[in-house]
Amino acid sequence: MVIGGTSAVAPLWAALVARLAQATNRRFGLIQPLLYQNGKQPASGFHDITSGSNGSYHAGTGWDPCTGLGSPDGSALLALLQAKA
Repeated sequence: MVIGGTSAVAPLWAALVARLAQATNRRFGLIQPLLYQNGKQPASGFHDITSGSNGSYHAGTGWDPCTGLGSPDGSALLALLQAKA
């Protein structure tokens, strides 16, 4: 059984955003508009997760309620954010 969820990922995302802010010398505030710039389409900067489920929802192509945008790719997110500067 996998246990973690939000309590595990929240500090990981906080650390990733802090590293991205340091690398780009920017403050992001609400970073979600940058991450969801293409709506629910597969976003650059993420590894799309297309299989599996959490018991209630199933993973699929692009955004889904099981895996969201997918798992972040820190280097790709940095490149995306630098291009948006």
